[in-house]
Amino acid sequence: MFWRRKPVGAAVIVATIACLTPLDGAALAAQPSPPALSQQDALHRISANLAPDSAQAGRWIENGKLMVAVINEAEAARVRKSGATPKLVTRNLTDLQLLLAKVDKLARAERGTGLQSWGIDPVTNKVVVRARASFQQRGAYGAIRRLGDGVQVVTVTTHFQQQSGEVNPGDPWWPGSESNCSVGFPATDAQGGKHFVTAGHCTNDANQAAYGASGQTNKLGTSNVGGTHSINAREGDMGVVDVTEAGWTISPAVNTWGQPAVTVTGSADAIVGDAVCHSGNTAPNWECGTVTAVNQTIDYGSVVIDGLSTTNACSEGGDSGGAWLRGDKAVGVHSGGNSSCVANDPGNSVFQPVNEALARWNLTLLTGGGTPGDTEAPTAPANPRSTGTTASSVSLAWDASTDNVGVTGYDVYNGGTLATSVAGTTATISGLAADTSYSFTIQAKDAAGNKSAASAAVTARTQPGGGDPGGRTFSNGTDYPIRDFQTTVSTVSSTASGRAASPMKVTVQGNHSCLEDLNISLVSPSGRWYYLQRYGGTTCHPLPASKTYDVTPAGTENATGTWSLRIGDNGPGDTGTLTNWSITV
Repeated sequence: MFWRRKPVGAAVIVATIACLTPLDGAALAAQPSPPALSQQDALHRISANLAPDSAQAGRWIENGKLMVAVINEAEAARVRKSGATPKLVTRNLTDLQLLLAKVDKLARAERGTGLQSWGIDPVTNKVVVRARASFQQRGAYGAIRRLGDGVQVVTVTTHFQQQSGEVNPGDPWWPGSESNCSVGFPATDAQGGKHFVTAGHCTNDANQAAYGASGQTNKLGTSNVGGTHSINAREGDMGVVDVTEAGWTISPAVNTWGQPAVTVTGSADAIVGDAVCHSGNTAPNWECGTVTAVNQTIDYGSVVIDGLSTTNACSEGGDSGGAWLRGDKAVGVHSGGNSSCVANDPGNSVFQPVNEALARWNLTLLTGGGTPGDTEAPTAPANPRSTGTTASSVSLAWDASTDNVGVTGYDVYNGGTLATSVAGTTATISGLAADTSYSFTIQAKDAAGNKSAASAAVTARTQPGGGDPGGRTFSNGTDYPIRDFQTTVSTVSSTASGRAASPMKVTVQGNHSCLEDLNISLVSPSGRWYYLQRYGGTTCHPLPASKTYDVTPAGTENATGTWSLRIGDNGPGDTGTLTNWSITV
């Protein structure tokens, strides 16, 4: 689609071209109404109402809950009262920031030597440094490792770059005669002037003509007016284009490339775990994923930038400056990404928080209400099935639903009661009675609040309580992410008396794309380790949805006490989830 001007006297029609629209004589698409309040919006409201405290160490969204890291039970109680879920950790935010300052000093002295990013990860309660293997040969590597357990170095195989691209049809904009970038969010100044925010590395030249078509045609305005409206340095990657030419206007309707446009209703700051989408002019144009980190320092090689966010959504050259959204809320403008997309890579794409750009140049985001939009519900989840049971839990799986815009999650019902909400296509329902039959259904939902019809019912029966009146099967149905080069630990507390059975049975339930990347171990209350699965192999096979291991205890292993399941992921480029595990002692 090329940018076009409005003929004199023609009616003004709003077109859905990534927030910036010329006037035209024919309607291109209708603007939708803002999506209904979603679960994600509700979690952000809880976060906004929960005041920060020195006993907190970060926030993120996980399995439909707002998680808050806290260092004591008093703060945990306050967090619970707010509607969020506390997680006890050892380091508060001040501790993490002091560690980050030390990492930052060491990392900035090693620019261009394999470092990718560094910043605080609230989920692990650590400062995480991502770097290629070559960085291990640098002096700073050892110095960073010596900072202790509060710093984790993750090896990656890709590198970030500030993306540019070839001229493509669609809705890019061109800074002078350079490669195209993507239009970000529209905004106005105090005098009513029209602008849009985009990437700073697209607006680095002062007073550069901005075009709506290739070949320096269809001028729409001027980029970086006065040389004071662009930053591509430590402070950020953000810039402003003034829309000044006759026949051009701006619109809050974001192009979703063949799907109903999303009308921006406001802005927000992203939280780790947020579901987000971005619109850019390079195929596949509209990409969705999850925020994996915020407030990160990114080393692009030519420049180091603070305060950026990373996601696992893919992007390509030419997407720079494009719009990132959480539902209908603007959250960022596209900054860069991997040199090539890697499946499930938590650092595929990078964005600059949009609120910083708006505040820096005293701009007001253009928003709209719109007319009826996304009212289409997702399809019902197909093939619902039980993938495993314990005496107190049932694990379920189903086939993904489809939607005209995108499925954002699933609600799982135990009879007529909501049991849990998840983002993926598996769930474990815990806290159930032993030797009891249950019936479950699943509904899919989208960002606009539309819900699918219920799936077919799936019936599952929990196991007897360990096979004897005392009950010797114990389980933990909490979901734990399995991440590259990290160890997931889940515990159960056994009250069974006497010696452990021989063999003990350990059932592991979850998902992961490469079983050969995993070390799976059982640690007894006495501290003995039993290896269930060892890392190694040249071909990846998925972790079975439910896998049972027989474990012969050594010596006189007692049954009572805390048993730990440890899953270490020793390979890059894949992730998974431990959804449930049980041990029969």
